[in-house]
Amino acid sequence: MAPAAGTRLLDGMPRQRSVPPAPAPAVPKAPARRTVPCPGRLLPTPTGTPFTFGYAVVLVVTSLFAELADPSLVHTLHQESSTDVAHLAHSPVRVLVASALWIAGGLTSAYAPAFLFVLTALERRTGGVRTAVVFLLGHVLATLATEVPVALAVRAGHLPGSSLHRLDYGISFGVAACLGALTGLLRPWLRRTVLIGYGGVLLEALVACTDPLTDWGHVLSLAIGIGAGPLVRRCGRTGLPVARPRSAESAAAG
Repeated sequence: MAPAAGTRLLDGMPRQRSVPPAPAPAVPKAPARRTVPCPGRLLPTPTGTPFTFGYAVVLVVTSLFAELADPSLVHTLHQESSTDVAHLAHSPVRVLVASALWIAGGLTSAYAPAFLFVLTALERRTGGVRTAVVFLLGHVLATLATEVPVALAVRAGHLPGSSLHRLDYGISFGVAACLGALTGLLRPWLRRTVLIGYGGVLLEALVACTDPLTDWGHVLSLAIGIGAGPLVRRCGRTGLPVARPRSAESAAAG
C-alpha cells in the first residue's frame, strides 16, 4: 500500500527531539553573616525593653534623691523599706516592693550597670513579663530564704533580738536571678565564662564574711535564676550568642 501523502512529506524532515532546558547556573550562596550586637541594643529603650527602661528611670530618680535629700530622711526611708524580719512580719508586700526601689550603694554600685546590661539582654530575648517574673522570684525568694532563718535563730536564742531589725534593701537579688536566667540562653563558652566570673566574686565575698546573709542571698538568687531557665529557654531574638537546641544545630549543619 502506498504511504499517505502526509507521511511522505514528513519522511524528508529531521525527527524533532525534546531538548531539556539547560540548568540555571548555580548562584553561590553568600556567606552567613554573624549577628553582631549593636552597642545601642545593650541599653534599655522605651519601645524595645519597656520594663527595664521604666524600672531604670525609677531607680535613677530614687538614687538621685538619696544623694541630694537630707541624710536623716533617706535613712528613715531605707529603714522603712528594709526587708528585715520585723517588717516582713507586719507588712511583707509593702517592704518587698519598697526595698526593690533602691540601689544599695547608689548609682556607683556595681549592680547599677549590671541591672542595665543584664535585664536589657534578658528582656530583648524573653520579653518584659518573663524578665519581671524572674526578677521578682530572685528578689522575693532569696529575701525570704535569708530572713526566715534569722527569725528562727532569734527565737531559739542563737541570735540577739537586734537581728530582727537588720537593714536590708536593694535590687541585687533580682539582678543575680536575671543573670542566672540569662546564662541559660548563652552559648556554652560564654555561659561558663559568666558563671565562673560571677561565681568567683560570690566566693570571695563568702570567704571575706563581711555580710554573710546578703552574700548567701546572692548565691541563692543566682541558683533561682538558673532554675528558672525553662521559663525563658524558648526565645528567638538576636543579639548576644544564644544557644540553639541540638536538633536545630544538626539541621543547620546538614
